[in-house]
Amino acid sequence: MKYPEVRNYINGEFVPSITNRTLDVISPIDGTILSKTPLSGPLDLDDAVAKAQQAFLIWSKVPIKERVQVFYRYKALLEKNITALSELISEENGKTFDEAKAEIEKSIELTEFACSLPQMIGGEILEVSRGVECRSEVCPVGVVASIVPFNFPSMVPHWTIPNALALGNTMILKPSEVVPLSAMRIAGLLREAGLPAGVFNVVNGDRSLVEAICDHPGIDTLSFVGSTKVAKIVYARAASKFKRALALGGAKNHLVVLPDANPSMTAANVAASMSGCAGQRCMAASVMIAVGDCEAIIGLVCAEAKKIIPGKNLGSVISGAAKERIENFITEAENQGARILVDGRNVIVEGKENGFYVGPTVIDQVSPGMSVVNEEIFGPVLSIIRVNNLDEALAIENSNPYGNAAAIYTQSGGMAKYLADNASAGMIGVNIGVPVPREPFSFGGWNDSKFGVGDLTGKSSIHFWTKLKKITTKWNPEAGINWMS
Repeated sequence: MKYPEVRNYINGEFVPSITNRTLDVISPIDGTILSKTPLSGPLDLDDAVAKAQQAFLIWSKVPIKERVQVFYRYKALLEKNITALSELISEENGKTFDEAKAEIEKSIELTEFACSLPQMIGGEILEVSRGVECRSEVCPVGVVASIVPFNFPSMVPHWTIPNALALGNTMILKPSEVVPLSAMRIAGLLREAGLPAGVFNVVNGDRSLVEAICDHPGIDTLSFVGSTKVAKIVYARAASKFKRALALGGAKNHLVVLPDANPSMTAANVAASMSGCAGQRCMAASVMIAVGDCEAIIGLVCAEAKKIIPGKNLGSVISGAAKERIENFITEAENQGARILVDGRNVIVEGKENGFYVGPTVIDQVSPGMSVVNEEIFGPVLSIIRVNNLDEALAIENSNPYGNAAAIYTQSGGMAKYLADNASAGMIGVNIGVPVPREPFSFGGWNDSKFGVGDLTGKSSIHFWTKLKKITTKWNPEAGINWMS
């Protein structure tokens, strides 16, 4: 193994799990074993929650201007270690170094936003009657849990860590068991930045640990990012235990291309959107809806896709099972009459023969009833549906159960606004294939892409990570008594 065995991080120390169950951490780049991660149980979680509860009593009372000083120092450490952190993500996740570096850069931006929270959470105060004033203040909710997926080992944890902790909560992070190494580095850097023991804890495990987190009475709030199928289960289970919960699920994002779209820009953008991070992101382009005559643009999309080479500027998918699943979708569409314009099946990268690679794939003449159109593939696969007008395109977009993103490529402001006004999606792109909002705007979809109320990131995340206290005060007895007092 290249790295020591992964440990849990509890109360400021890296500690072994109480269980003896482990899982190999395999690099999808070449199939080598990087480490082993523990599959922790309820006793490990009990220990972490107890330490987080103790730390909360002190951390929650620290003024926020002092709490964020930790994150100023932490941001500097992320910047200092960006190369090593990016290399680690690439190793355990399989994405290219440039994609991994972009992930750390986004993590830095998220941390930077948390440093600005003292300027955003000032309460309100108003004299509501003569001699009577009301004021409000935000308070942390307590011990929170963050369950994160494999596809962004750093960025998605940073959706939750900086904001939740800066606002005074303490946290249990449950990383994906297939990419636990980045979480260990995050914990180490937070400790180096001066975060007190017990404020941030990492417990590694599989499905059984997720269930234990949902059920644990000491965890007040829970966030989850993953597939829609699991997001529904997690949200329902956590809510049944009366927890505040927010679960982000999967997506099936549609890119609507009009004939007047800029050909070269559209083609390059569509190809990048469907293949970035090997398509393993909930904002990836999955379906291109070609409105009218878009033959020239489709040809350019295929030409751009052929420039994306597995093992060079295209990373691996996460596992052999994922590769098989993605390729089965392609084969099924072909058997159903779709036309494969660019075929990414059966890719073997020289020198990395044991890696898990799927090449960029473009499938034309796809109909709305096919699985390749309706299910989240999570691979570098683009399906093309042809329609006659924008209303037909919107009908297809809005009939899918998900609602993360929708985008339009056009030079018409009217057409762009029409889609933005009528698409049932939480994030809209105009000539942008991955319309992820930048801070302070929050990330979040609609429909079956999100379960719960609120956001994990941006200004609106303040409401999720805090609870509101209202204080009404009267000091002057000469003001008399009325219906308010």
